[in-house]
Amino acid sequence: MLSKPLGRIVAGLVVVVIVMVAWFALQVDPIFHGKGKNVIVTVHPGDSISTVANEMHAKGVIASALAFQIDTTIFGSFSVAAGSYEIAQGSSFSHVRSVFSAAPNVYPVEVSAGLTLHEVANAVENAKGNSFADQFVHDASLAATPSPFRASGTLEGLIGTGQYVIAPGESPARLATRMERRFVKQAASVGLTPTTNLYGLNAYQLVIAASIVEKEGYYPVNMPKVARVIYNRLARGGPLQMDATVLYYLGKDGGTVTPAMLQAQEPYNTYLNTGLTPTPICTVSTIALRATLHPPLGTWLYFTLINQDGTMAFSTTFAQQLKEEKLAQSRGIG
Repeated sequence: MLSKPLGRIVAGLVVVVIVMVAWFALQVDPIFHGKGKNVIVTVHPGDSISTVANEMHAKGVIASALAFQIDTTIFGSFSVAAGSYEIAQGSSFSHVRSVFSAAPNVYPVEVSAGLTLHEVANAVENAKGNSFADQFVHDASLAATPSPFRASGTLEGLIGTGQYVIAPGESPARLATRMERRFVKQAASVGLTPTTNLYGLNAYQLVIAASIVEKEGYYPVNMPKVARVIYNRLARGGPLQMDATVLYYLGKDGGTVTPAMLQAQEPYNTYLNTGLTPTPICTVSTIALRATLHPPLGTWLYFTLINQDGTMAFSTTFAQQLKEEKLAQSRGIG
């Protein structure tokens, strides 16, 4: 027969064990499992089960990362493919296993600054297939997805940058709307609204200018002065003479602009036409937008790349520009 003190200890241990077992059982299979909202958990290459468990806990999918790790220790671990997964908060461990043991069920689309709408559509196609992408292109027209920056045309230049995770059941129209709304927020974050006017340009024209700044400046350090060059050339009344606009019309991203290209009679040829292009030529970053809204004072009319690290030289006179071009050629650039 156990002594009273020892009996109390044993009874206490039994209670602790019962509580722990009950706690663990509730973690494994919550009473209200799967009743929370759906969230996205992203698994990065090389993430361990422990890392995934912590991410699930942070998103409310599981109540305890420790309990989940105990579960994998007892019942065996499993491999998880990198990607994004949609899963309900408060899921049971068995449901977690079934979701993460399968392929990712949501699809990320990365929209980086400098991409054309056509290139964004290609990324959507890679994630969701041809029919989804075709419908997305249709829904990326301003008739289907209105923008406060312009009444007609397409969302070229009017979609926000960053990653978009396409959840199961999301329509192309919803995706296009999310992209358009993100742009409005990003533009507002640097002071550009649909009613903004600057240097005689309306808000949409400022987006066009920013898209040219994006492609021609390329590196953030160059963008403010490139914006000033654009404004100076517009004020002078002559053509902008920007290679990126010519290449855009031809569906090219970079490369050499030939004399034949410069003679092509098309609306994006800023060597033959004065003023801005009819539409933006790419998705713009907030950096390019900010540079366009706040260019430095200067009389520059020309710029050229003079170093492989992206350094550009800015000139006021054509003679000075020729000297900079000669320097670039001596360095194997151009």
